[in-house]
Amino acid sequence: MPLFFRKKKPSDDARKRLEYQMCLAKEAGADDILDISKCELSEVPYGAFATCKVLQKKVLIIHTNSLTSLVPKSCSLQSLITVKVLDLHDNQLASLPADIGQLTSLQVLNLERNLLKCLPQSIGDLAQLQMLNVKGNKLKELPATVSGLRSLRTLDISENMLQELPRVLAHVRTLETLILDASSMSYPSPDICSAGTESIQQFLCKECGIAYYPPSQYLLPVLENDGGGTSVDGVDRAVHKYLEEESEWQNKFLDYEKRKEKKMQEKLEFERRLNMGQREHALLVQQINTQKDEILQTVREDQMRLEEGLTKHQRYLEEERLKLLQQLKQAEQGIARRIQKLLEDNQRQKQSADILKSLENERIRMEQLMAITQEETEHLRRREVASAMQQMLAESYKNKLIQMTYESRRQDLVNQACSSLAEMDQKFQQILAWQQLDQNKAVSQILQQIEMQKAAFEALQVKKDLMHRQIRNQIKLIETELLQLTQLELKRQELDTETLQ
Repeated sequence: MPLFFRKKKPSDDARKRLEYQMCLAKEAGADDILDISKCELSEVPYGAFATCKVLQKKVLIIHTNSLTSLVPKSCSLQSLITVKVLDLHDNQLASLPADIGQLTSLQVLNLERNLLKCLPQSIGDLAQLQMLNVKGNKLKELPATVSGLRSLRTLDISENMLQELPRVLAHVRTLETLILDASSMSYPSPDICSAGTESIQQFLCKECGIAYYPPSQYLLPVLENDGGGTSVDGVDRAVHKYLEEESEWQNKFLDYEKRKEKKMQEKLEFERRLNMGQREHALLVQQINTQKDEILQTVREDQMRLEEGLTKHQRYLEEERLKLLQQLKQAEQGIARRIQKLLEDNQRQKQSADILKSLENERIRMEQLMAITQEETEHLRRREVASAMQQMLAESYKNKLIQMTYESRRQDLVNQACSSLAEMDQKFQQILAWQQLDQNKAVSQILQQIEMQKAAFEALQVKKDLMHRQIRNQIKLIETELLQLTQLELKRQELDTETLQ
């Protein structure tokens, strides 16, 4: 289990509602009510206590929040000395301040649906309290000091853990309405509790040994204190003159408050325009980011298409290279066959030379045998040699032609391969140049958009700083006027005191 918990921050709507209610309570002609309910508060703000103290508010409403304590740090309950109605229902209060009895003007105290386990002893000092609502808590008993609530008219203790009522409750003679869970009570009995408030009070008075009288006989002083006022009859001329001056001063004060309200409205309008500008800037940034993402996606798609085309082209070049190698291999095989044929022809020529040599030997032998003359022999030998030489020249010329044809064919194939490779390299370089150009273009567009966004952000920041400076100046002016107003209020109170004296 973690030892520390981070406080939940109020939402923007709750914060704005709190600011609006605080400003509304300080306006000229505002009533005596300070309503800061439903503001998601975890503690009462210091400004609420200060406002109640300075403006002498009579009604303080703080219901439907998340309060765990009533008095914040560096504050005192003396600031709420003029409060008559205190509404704290639907919070998370586990206890009340021990000095709650200092609120001597308090007439209504609503603590419904909290986490209270007990009430402080000083609650009996609230002599003016007429209504006490502690419904929906965790109370197990009421303190004996409730007998000091001499003006209490309504008491709601239902939906608690109470089973017994204190006998001293019989001394609260003004109690008209007592709400409790009759079925869960053990003292008084459920039958008496079901019979109503009068029956319960009669039983408690009997237990205490005092006589019971209806609350109507004790309510007249309470009602007089609640609704009584001062009469202006019998006031002398000096008092009337002071009242006229007071009325004139009040008119000036109302004019000042109207001007202050107008400035406050202008401030709210300025904040509204500032919020609209911030929303427009956020929308612009979102649009720019969306466009940037679309451009990057387009660049990625183009790059993927170029890579696919490059892959296909490389595959095509590889196939062409394989075909060319196959053709070169076939050409080399053909050349090898031709060389083999030439070797075979040379072999046959050697065999022909051997045959000629053997024939020559045979001829010599035959010449010797046949005794042919020298001239005839020479003539025959020359003729045979000439025919053999002619045949050899024809064979060598034929071999030379075959070799020249092979060389020319091989040179043509090499030239074709070189030209095809050069053309492929040129196309590949052109594709790379196009891709580089597209990338440079996309990068330049992105940089241009970033510069535009930066310029817009700087302009908006300058505008925002100017607005903040104006707001600070207006706040300083308002603080000065509030200080003057406080001094005037103090002077008015001194004049009131002097007049009453």
